[in-house]
Amino acid sequence: MFTVSILLDSVEKVQRFVSTVSKYPCSFDIESGHSCVDAKSLVGLFSLDISKPLHLTIQDDGSQLEDILRDINEFMEY
Repeated sequence: MFTVSILLDSVEKVQRFVSTVSKYPCSFDIESGHSCVDAKSLVGLFSLDISKPLHLTIQDDGSQLEDILRDINEFMEY
């Protein structure tokens, strides 16, 4: 399990993010406040306040983590 902060502050970013993480078989959860949604769900993501940074938890055994982090780099908050 690995957690990063991401920012999906536009409809286009949300769509690109969902398309990117949907390529991977592992689970992705996004938390905002007291809400937690499946990061592969457009409807779930649009139920959150996307104007603020979100917490992404990647449920991976580590085998694909490097590839995932490379692919989602544009969305990560530093």
